[in-house]
Amino acid sequence: MSESHFHFTTEKPLRWGVIGCGSVAEKKSVPAYLNTPGFEVPMVMRRNLDKARDYAERHGIPFWTDNADEVIAHPGIDAIYIATPPDSHKQYALKVAEAGKPCCIEKPMAPTYQDSLEIFQAFKTKNIPLFIAYYRRSLPRFLKIKQWLEEGLIGTVEHIHWKKTKPPNDMDVSGTYNWRTDHNIAKGGYFDDLASHGLDLFAFLLGDIKTAEGRAQNKLGLYSAYDAVTATWLHESGVIGSGLWDFGTKDREDKVEILGSVGKINFSVLDEAPLVLENNVGVQTIEIPNPEYIQEFHVANIKNHLLGKGLHPSTGKTGLHTSWVMDKILGTI
Repeated sequence: MSESHFHFTTEKPLRWGVIGCGSVAEKKSVPAYLNTPGFEVPMVMRRNLDKARDYAERHGIPFWTDNADEVIAHPGIDAIYIATPPDSHKQYALKVAEAGKPCCIEKPMAPTYQDSLEIFQAFKTKNIPLFIAYYRRSLPRFLKIKQWLEEGLIGTVEHIHWKKTKPPNDMDVSGTYNWRTDHNIAKGGYFDDLASHGLDLFAFLLGDIKTAEGRAQNKLGLYSAYDAVTATWLHESGVIGSGLWDFGTKDREDKVEILGSVGKINFSVLDEAPLVLENNVGVQTIEIPNPEYIQEFHVANIKNHLLGKGLHPSTGKTGLHTSWVMDKILGTI
């Protein structure tokens, strides 16, 4: 059985177990699973049992635990969503693969390409569906950009550039521990957490990336991870890409520009800015708001994939590619 033909039936719900119910699971993701017809979330896990109980009670989830193995092995759980920090993704994912259950892993897939490759191979070997929560591939705002590109509204695409900057936050300045800026968990710091969304999206919009390189620095010394990264890359389609991510600047900016032979498209990856299309016809500006629970369309696509009604745009294969690009930029492979 191939991954694309793995499906559940509509005769009974698919029961998801959640490992990690922190900030991402609060509104971005788990409510989308709860609201998707045919999906149920009967069990959640968090290492702090009191916090697991609190989360479960607030979201109407009947069972909670502080033991991930209990969730993975439970006969009443059909699939697993891993929403823990990236350094534990491989540990849990390999157990899920061994248990033979479909899985969705929060992004980034793992802290390194090598860890991501081990996860990918474990699920591929057993032909078990694996999804990565790069939910922007499923959002209507970015599907509109993909439509513009496919319709040739800016002609031949030549270049894409992303500038993402923000000032240090209170946690950064105070030295309060944050796993997102811990070199051992996320070597690239906020680059790992935020740039992965954009680079994955660019591969979705413009095709896979065949070469990438970059330079990373820790300029401010506020934490152990990098705080500034620059990169260039080349898509297999011939589109040239460049990026700047600086998390120690005065101003916050999130601006992407795609240049074509007869026009350009401007948008933001992380902010809900308008989409702007400019070509020889004129300038078109549209706003497409995100859903209340931002993973809604991503989760709906998981359901359709498992029902055999289409392939999900963010799988283990695409997530692995993004991990490779990230590591090439950081110079770790």
